[in-house]
Amino acid sequence: MTALESGSAGVHSPGVEDFRAPAEPFGRRRQEEIYLSGLRGRRPAVPVAAEALEERAKSVLSEEAYAYVAGSAGLESTTRANRAAFDRIRILPRTFRDVSRRDVAVELFGRRLASPFLLAPIGVLELANREADLAVSRAAAAEGVPMIFSSQASVPMEECAAAMRDAPRWFQLYWSTSDELVASLVGRAEACGCEAIVVTLDTTLFGWRPRDLDLAFLPFAFAQGIAQYTSDPVFRRLVEERQARGPEPRGEITPEAIRSLFRVARRYPGPLWPNIRGGAPLAAVRLFLEIYSRPSLTWDDLTFLRSVTKLPILLKGVLDPEDARIALDRGVSGIVVSNHGGRQLDGAIASIDALPAVVAAVGGRVPVLLDSGIRGGADVFKAVALGAQAVLIGRPYVYGLALAGEEGVREVIRNLRAEFDLTMGLAGCASLDEIGAERLAQPE
Repeated sequence: MTALESGSAGVHSPGVEDFRAPAEPFGRRRQEEIYLSGLRGRRPAVPVAAEALEERAKSVLSEEAYAYVAGSAGLESTTRANRAAFDRIRILPRTFRDVSRRDVAVELFGRRLASPFLLAPIGVLELANREADLAVSRAAAAEGVPMIFSSQASVPMEECAAAMRDAPRWFQLYWSTSDELVASLVGRAEACGCEAIVVTLDTTLFGWRPRDLDLAFLPFAFAQGIAQYTSDPVFRRLVEERQARGPEPRGEITPEAIRSLFRVARRYPGPLWPNIRGGAPLAAVRLFLEIYSRPSLTWDDLTFLRSVTKLPILLKGVLDPEDARIALDRGVSGIVVSNHGGRQLDGAIASIDALPAVVAAVGGRVPVLLDSGIRGGADVFKAVALGAQAVLIGRPYVYGLALAGEEGVREVIRNLRAEFDLTMGLAGCASLDEIGAERLAQPE
């Protein structure tokens, strides 16, 4: 089976591996779990409502951490557009339909998954919780939801893969200016059991993010979120070659600069004092900032990526249907319609508004997933109705991580799954195959 052929979704085929598909509807069980806990005086550790979840997380995150997670590009109009677009779309339910048993499972690349969503790749999770990607990995595995490892992770992919055991995971790639480094990262992902490569296309440059700029805070400059690189043999060699060319230029020495040097040195692999004396941490940070992404990336570069991996390749950041058509001509295995949660381009089209045209351009030949703006089960329903095989959950699970670590992520997943299950039943649908555009009423 080719990568392209393995992209069928939504239909259970013989030989497809089941992964924790629920035996009965989940929504009612989740409701009962919460309400019965109330009899014992216990309330959810993680707020169920999306706005309350974010507000509670804001109260425990540092100012810099909250700004980095919650912030978006420019006037943040793209983020607002994502939510406004979901709100415009209304569900048109059917009645007198037997929805006593509901199947929310979906098939993606040979896996039959419990729910039509994955955990989006989000970098620098150490800003939310000390266990960072490890806590999220364990939560994803326990709940049967694929995690997409971020290139900008705080924990190397091999450690996360070991924690997940046989649970499904993918790897998200920021395409470096070094093809040798790209091949190394992709090879490591394949070796540690990742089942797909997700290439992020909309971050060839840092977006203009006022919240971070006002705080003069970029986590990567403090060696946060670069664990995939500092654990990579090619990157470490590039650091050594950089050091061999001479010491890094020094700027003004201030007390804060000295404190920053210690912060960077503590996060770099190896003992603290040798790191400080040797200068590798500072060289690694500066190298990362120079090579982490490639503004010159073109369609022709996909040929190289295909030459170094047999895994399915998905493109994340597609909003124009013409790009989707070109992607199919180039043999990609899937499309992720995404505007990066509004973090990259201010004034961009909402992802859910771009979805129908991309789905039409793809014509069912590969899976189409939706990212950006998902906050509740009704959002998942609307995305599926408009042709998405699955969606990516982003900021909400980071807020859960900030509030309660691994258990907080699990609760966010459980709540989203429960709300989607109940939304599907209340709309008169017993399976994903019954969710179509006819279940939506969009304004003229």
